[in-house]
Amino acid sequence: MERRVRCELVETLRERYRQSGKSAKTKILDEFVAITGHHRKYAVRLLKKDATGTNRSPPNARRIYGEAVKESLIVIWEASDRICGKRLKAILPQLLESMLCHGRLELEANVRELLLAMSAATIDRLLRPIRTHAESRNRRRPVLRMRKRIAVRTFAEWEGVSPGELEIDFVAHCGGSLAGSFIHSLVVTDVCSGWTEATPLLMREQSLVVAGLEVLRDRIPIPLSSINSDNDSAFINESMFTYCSDEGIKFTRSRPYKKNDQAWIEQKNGAVVRRFTGYGRYSGAIAGQTLSHLYSNLRLYVNFFQPS
Repeated sequence: MERRVRCELVETLRERYRQSGKSAKTKILDEFVAITGHHRKYAVRLLKKDATGTNRSPPNARRIYGEAVKESLIVIWEASDRICGKRLKAILPQLLESMLCHGRLELEANVRELLLAMSAATIDRLLRPIRTHAESRNRRRPVLRMRKRIAVRTFAEWEGVSPGELEIDFVAHCGGSLAGSFIHSLVVTDVCSGWTEATPLLMREQSLVVAGLEVLRDRIPIPLSSINSDNDSAFINESMFTYCSDEGIKFTRSRPYKKNDQAWIEQKNGAVVRRFTGYGRYSGAIAGQTLSHLYSNLRLYVNFFQPS
């Protein structure tokens, strides 16, 4: 078919195609493909183009989901901890009802109906811009900035240490699987004397680390002068840094992926904690109380009856 004839055919069918319903568009497209021999996708693009050559929607096309629906969806998505569209669709009725009941969200009736009628694919499509922006931020950046504020202490810098200089670490009672929630033991050891203490934490959380450290600090019969940790974000954070600054404690860290920088605490993790607790999985308040009772007796045996 000549180019001029093809262009005339496109111009003739274009307006009719753009104003037709779905079934009529299918028939027009079938005829156009049969006459021109174009690929179906290419034929769709030709018939959708306007006079300027762009694939714009018809002027009378309306947007189903307006800004009010999008903003409400973002609020609900944030409240659900940014889960995917398929999971959010499943809990949307209950979550929406709960947020409305507790005054966390106010919606007009039509907005609520549109949210409940929205498919999982549409949820993901509407959230894509905000999700892309949220995920583009480097979540490790605060940790990296905090690392720069904390001095590094290597294994070669522990000669002639004084009592009160501690190394701290976690022992994870996960049973070989990091999935789900499980207890972590916060362990500290005085490098000079070998005095070792431990306390269980139901979860690895920054505020609990400071609280656990306060408990262990009261048990150690030595004034605390410095703390050295690994690069775990539960240690390298603003809460820990502020606590050490307020208490006049020198805070240092080891080098990443250099366990030898924390040789003393690593040895106690195995010789004390793992020896008596094993490698099983512990979770829940009852297990935490049991470990706490074990450590309260174990500290007497290790620190008073075992040579260091």
